[in-house]
Amino acid sequence: MIYPQKISAKKSDFIIKISIFVSFLIALILLIINKSVTPKIPWAALANSGIIYIWVTVLYAINKNVNIAGHVLVQTIAISLLTVYIDYRIGFKAWSLAIAIPIVIIIANLTMLILTIVSHRKYIRYAIYQLIIVLFSMLPVIFISKKLVTDPTLGEIATIISIFNLLLTLLISAKDVKEAIVRKFHL
Repeated sequence: MIYPQKISAKKSDFIIKISIFVSFLIALILLIINKSVTPKIPWAALANSGIIYIWVTVLYAINKNVNIAGHVLVQTIAISLLTVYIDYRIGFKAWSLAIAIPIVIIIANLTMLILTIVSHRKYIRYAIYQLIIVLFSMLPVIFISKKLVTDPTLGEIATIISIFNLLLTLLISAKDVKEAIVRKFHL
């Protein structure tokens, strides 16, 4: 079996810069959609705050060698709960379920993917968090099946990205996961 080659620090920096640029574009698109579709509900500001918050944490964790996955998980849950609370407080239009939570889930999964690409050798340290994020990413499926959202598109995209992310992460880290299992279970 052929495994992906190790990524150099220069390539890792490039991937991070590209990812930050893509995040900026997503934030801009969300702002434009918010202003043109629902200008009285500031959901884009909330989603963009989540994007900024996660990037600050990711960059801190990469530089300080912290287990970022736990932070990503906690932040994903906290931001999701915050958006539901704000949605509830302003009259519950379900934008938190249809838009905010799927966006937060997508960002969390992309964060985990970037972390895996940048530091795939450490994947085993945060694999359990990745699995919990995948489980959390199934919330849009529940929202859709319970008819809590009128447009399921973003929720479906978030779920697909989550499953794809898990499979891609396992593929990227397969050799390291195998080595960790052999080492832990003395196989």
